[in-house]
Amino acid sequence: MALIVQKYGGTSVGSTDRIRNVARRVARYHREGHQLVIVVSAMSGETNRLLALAKELSADPNPRELDVVAATGEQVTIGLLAIALEAIGIKARSYTGGQVKVRTDSAFTKARIQSIDDAAMRADLGSGTVVIVAGFQGVDEDGNITTLGRGGSDTSGVALAAALKADECQIYTDVDGVYTTDPRIVPEARRLDTVTFEEMLEMASLGSKVLQIRSVEFAGKYNVRLRVLSSFEDPEATSQGTLITYEEDKHMEKATISGIAFNRDEAKISVMGVEDRPGIAYSILGPIAAANIDVDMIVQNIGASGHTDFSFTVNRSEYQKALDVLSRERTKAFKAREIIGDSRICKVSVVGIGMRSHTGIASKMFKALADEGINIQMISTSEIKISVVIDEKYLELAVRVLHQVFELDKAPSAGA
Repeated sequence: MALIVQKYGGTSVGSTDRIRNVARRVARYHREGHQLVIVVSAMSGETNRLLALAKELSADPNPRELDVVAATGEQVTIGLLAIALEAIGIKARSYTGGQVKVRTDSAFTKARIQSIDDAAMRADLGSGTVVIVAGFQGVDEDGNITTLGRGGSDTSGVALAAALKADECQIYTDVDGVYTTDPRIVPEARRLDTVTFEEMLEMASLGSKVLQIRSVEFAGKYNVRLRVLSSFEDPEATSQGTLITYEEDKHMEKATISGIAFNRDEAKISVMGVEDRPGIAYSILGPIAAANIDVDMIVQNIGASGHTDFSFTVNRSEYQKALDVLSRERTKAFKAREIIGDSRICKVSVVGIGMRSHTGIASKMFKALADEGINIQMISTSEIKISVVIDEKYLELAVRVLHQVFELDKAPSAGA
């Protein structure tokens, strides 16, 4: 018997039929004697609907009240799943984030988990009850409802698994694992049997939508055994999905690159002709951070005239907000010749732990893009990834070419 946390996303619970499907899957694990904690998202499209209602009333809703509205989506799902389980003879109990005491900070719409009280859950598990917890939400020390940001149900699932010391955390989505890239762009993409936490963390941060980055960080920090599976397979199926693990695959030396990640939701801002002096980066990015805007890639080009051009990328949804912040700070915090932006860019990345022991990956990548006439605007690297910013219109071509050049359609040879 194992203690398993299962998380089901919005598409997995997008209708009453799909909720029944989830209930049948949960029942199979329950019949096998496992203790189960089920974390669910709101039904597909529900969170967007709720946020749209708020935006109809105010262009800039109060974040605390926005969380009150957004958190109701998961409350509906936990109740429906509990009803579906009891209808097939499985004892179940639902909990909101506040009821299970998921304590967070007070950063509304982007809260971070600080602690979890597992006493009530353990009592229910001990009595054979399936525990159902609303993902994406918690409460701060003052009892205010908070949400964890987009994709936060993944983080809820992993955090609960860590708190309960679960044997495994299973993330059920609309895909049956982690692929070498998006199969909708490259039909030859392969499902990976295993991937390391480091690789998954990079892929999640670089645009892979399979797992939310914070959930991967949490899993790595607390050594939670994490598996990605499909909720659309037969509930009686025993698919293994993709296991995310610390253990490097035995073929890792051969599999130099594990995947191609990309992100369409990127925008670039360039602050041109600012003074080249200590503190200029903080003068530009300090106000951006104060506005709670996340910055991704950064490039600074120092000229001979004592001035520099400073470029960085942000999520496209925060592009205009970032431009407005810089426009307000332009004469107070720094002086610039001009501030320009481009919201028609994307980021494409190659990821692989095998890069540590192989040379020439960057040159191979850059040559492949050059051969297709794709211009690179920005470059960022780490030990196990290389990312480039390119014009958005070349995204699919770049992904297909890199997938082919690095032969990701082929499984690592058995002799490696």
